[in-house]
Amino acid sequence: MNYRHAYHAGNPADCVKHALLVLLLRALTAKPKPLFVLDTHAGIGAYDLAGTEAGKTGEWRAGIGRLRHAPPPALADFIALTGTGDHYPGSPAIARALLRPQDRLALCELHPDDAATLKRRFARDPQVHVHRRDGYEALTALLPPPERRALVLIDPPFERVDEFATLAAALKAAHRKFPTGVYAAWYPVKHRAPVRDFIADIQARAIADVITCEILFREPLDPARLNGCGILIVNPPYGFESNALPVLEALRAILAEPDGASRITRLADA
Repeated sequence: MNYRHAYHAGNPADCVKHALLVLLLRALTAKPKPLFVLDTHAGIGAYDLAGTEAGKTGEWRAGIGRLRHAPPPALADFIALTGTGDHYPGSPAIARALLRPQDRLALCELHPDDAATLKRRFARDPQVHVHRRDGYEALTALLPPPERRALVLIDPPFERVDEFATLAAALKAAHRKFPTGVYAAWYPVKHRAPVRDFIADIQARAIADVITCEILFREPLDPARLNGCGILIVNPPYGFESNALPVLEALRAILAEPDGASRITRLADA
């Protein structure tokens, strides 16, 4: 409840998450059937990089600030969707920009002020439904959707010490209810041990067709820093891995230090 994404919008981890989100949405909207998109930790939807919160940290300068300065071709689609100037879209704005008339978007946000801002932003949009509710609870409440096709973005703040375990349990519960959905779960890399335990937990839960896309901005030696991030994807769309490779490499080349790295790892076969 204390986390406010406005302080971190547009930072390197945000750019990794959103560039891969664009790839997922492009792949899933290539088919004509309706798509349901669920964002479990939606924030306020879009951010002012010249605002007080973003100005206090300046984190966006190392992220979208660098990417807009010299955008490589692999990131052209993502950069175009972020707009220009002091505007930076959150995942709700990116998802809404890529919805077709037959698609639907559900946004969940627990923080009362942020949920109110989100409701005002989409108040007149019939394709978007905003819920002030716990995102983990929404996974089992809103799935499976009538569309029978869904992309579920799970992007918790990782303020809780048990967040990795909570995320793994929530993924399993959602997958049990809706095994054909595409799930994209963001996670931080501060040091290696918590991520190794999370991956082992996911594999022990026997969820099929799972990959991770990871970027290290530097060697994860200092657990007090955000040294990288990853997205765990269940049921990645056909061809996603090959399309994601150049995107990850372009992000690494601009956002990471010389000892940084990027990789895609398959954890479980389909």
